Amino acid sequence: MRTGSEPMTARSALRARLWLSVWGLVWAIAGTAVFALAGRPGWAAAFGVLWLVVTVDMTMILRHIRQGPHYQPGPDIPPYRPPEHGP
Repeated sequence: MRTGSEPMTARSALRARLWLSVWGLVWAIAGTAVFALAGRPGWAAAFGVLWLVVTVDMTMILRHIRQGPHYQPGPDIPPYRPPEHGP
């Protein structure tokens, strides 16, 4: 059932995002280490920044998963109704 409010009430596949973040974290750590050992400080710094971004994203994903069904509802919970009145 579509209500027209899908962009505001869309649900995210948090577990899939978590595993993609784990994959990105592994590659960011490996890239940082490889480029640091190869003597390429610019690339090592770029991968270090990517490592930081992936870690922050993973932290937010885990926070939303732990907050329960409000942010990760199951298929038995209907979509949120849009607000009746504007802000």
